[in-house]
Amino acid sequence: MAQVGIVMGSDSDLPVMKKAAEMLEKFGISYEMTIISAHRMPDVFYEYAETAEEKGFKVIIAGAGGAAHLPGMTAAIFPLPVIGVPIHTKALSGVDSLYSIVQMPSGIPVATVAIDGAANAGILAAKILAAGEPELLEKIKAYKQELKSGVMAKKEKIEAVGFKAYMEEK
Repeated sequence: MAQVGIVMGSDSDLPVMKKAAEMLEKFGISYEMTIISAHRMPDVFYEYAETAEEKGFKVIIAGAGGAAHLPGMTAAIFPLPVIGVPIHTKALSGVDSLYSIVQMPSGIPVATVAIDGAANAGILAAKILAAGEPELLEKIKAYKQELKSGVMAKKEKIEAVGFKAYMEEK
């Protein structure tokens, strides 16, 4: 049974949203990914959001561009956390998506990450689940240590070869 639902309005969102799936896989979290347009198939969308809890979802990550109603409508129906991922758009570079997702009315919160920030959405979903799962919390702590080690390795290399030489290698 999947713990996290990942939903997006179009297959064009998949290159961004797959980053959430990759992070969930890194932490060993089960997920289900699907495409549902809230505007073009509202009946299918409603059934998805209405039945998500009984499917076992603890968190839903919803990506949307443009009008970006999918995360907010999901939050209006699904009683557990929803994380919105604003998708970059051609017209307004994703700022329209960001505003649509982040400006929810009182009582209908959507945790919102950066434009195209699906990796962070996956990490946030893991952190939400880790509140009740000590083993998952340890995986998150180890991941944070990996991030630190990666930065420290770069710092040490810059100090060893100098910033100019480091940049020339890149």
